Amino acid sequence: MDYYNSNNNSNIEENIYSELDKEIDILVNETGTIFYKKSNKKIKFKDIFKNKTELRYIISIGVSYSFYRALKKFAPFNEEEWAEFLDISSKSIQRLKNDDKKFKPIYTEKIMEIAEIVSIGRELFGNFKKFKIWLETPNFAFGNIKPKELLTDSYGIEMLKTELVNSEQGIFI
Repeated sequence: MDYYNSNNNSNIEENIYSELDKEIDILVNETGTIFYKKSNKKIKFKDIFKNKTELRYIISIGVSYSFYRALKKFAPFNEEEWAEFLDISSKSIQRLKNDDKKFKPIYTEKIMEIAEIVSIGRELFGNFKKFKIWLETPNFAFGNIKPKELLTDSYGIEMLKTELVNSEQGIFI
């Protein structure tokens, strides 16, 4: 299903957020993170990026393929793009799916960095379609390359995050 071109976007987006919230709750329960367990509240996808200590712990454990599958619905990238961003073959990703294994921490870190970018971008642009257009459009602030091309390394991801946060706060450089 193409989540970004559907006429029923708000319901689809709510379902995707609900699925991500469920996956985050499972992840937090599996990893035994201290902060969220002590608070006795359900953690939501958007909240996971607020506590970097907890996020580092989750990264050290690795995320499951089911979390990645839910995130793929949330992010406007296909399997080949994910493989490029993660610097892993599509076959390796498929093996993780078939073996029901977790991603290694190095891949989990990149997955979570991209998830944070997509979360910020989705909120800033108001919907997935506008955010996808921004990702695909060459941007002067990035030397006229597509923002999506910066998702292959940590420095590029940091540049995207800075630009999105600045834009969210009305700071344009």
